[in-house]
Amino acid sequence: ERLREAARIACIDDYVMSLPLKYDTKIGRDGVGLSQGQKQRILIARAVYRNPDFIFLDEATNALDAKNERAIVENLDVFYRGRTVVVVAHRLSTVRNADRIIVLDGG
Repeated sequence: ERLREAARIACIDDYVMSLPLKYDTKIGRDGVGLSQGQKQRILIARAVYRNPDFIFLDEATNALDAKNERAIVENLDVFYRGRTVVVVAHRLSTVRNADRIIVLDGG
């Protein structure tokens, strides 16, 4: 199933499956509260689910711990193949497998 695969790539599927209503759980103001890291992982899953040709990620993993960031970056490396991806990041580990890295000094 496409939704579960997108959630797996973003390392959020296990969390969603642990919720009482799983993928039918309401989130946000009237539902379950989410951490910043969980919000970022859901946003990444949404981008993966849409399967775009072009992907723009701006500090998409900055609220994640090192373990989750590493797992998601590895999963995304496979997903990125054949796509144009622009990633804005302060951590070099987030973009280490990029074809090109542009460093802005003082910018």
